[in-house]
Amino acid sequence: MTEVTYYTQEGLDKLKEEVHYLTTTGRQLISKAIAEARDKGDLSENAEYDAAKEAQGLHEAKISKLKATLASARLIDESKLDTSKVLALSIVKIKNIKNGATMTYQLVAETEADMKIGKISVKSPIAQGLLGKSVGDTAEIDVPAGKIEFEILEISR
Repeated sequence: MTEVTYYTQEGLDKLKEEVHYLTTTGRQLISKAIAEARDKGDLSENAEYDAAKEAQGLHEAKISKLKATLASARLIDESKLDTSKVLALSIVKIKNIKNGATMTYQLVAETEADMKIGKISVKSPIAQGLLGKSVGDTAEIDVPAGKIEFEILEISR
């Protein structure tokens, strides 16, 4: 049984675009590489052909995995999100109680996570510690560096 994953419209569109690219252009590029390697002679001693066939297998596995993810993907209507507590797709402003640093994260599906733009996976330790909490609550979260205590300052969508 595949796990249901919740996506923003942007994340779902990116996933669909990647599947489309891999099944069209990606497959064409792999086929071309196999044909070029095949033209180079004896297949039993052709390392380039073996590498192209292996790349094809990995490519098809990636397509299969993404299609399974897409099949279990659910779009969340962000306008209906409850902002009284931290949920998937919430945007949360938190403060590190020890050093006073504040940061803002959006909790997203694993495939949408990108720390550079403040999107963290709902499966990350920080997100797991924040889920279900409300503004004013504190969350003690186990991270690789030890325990960190955060205060939830704001929840939005």
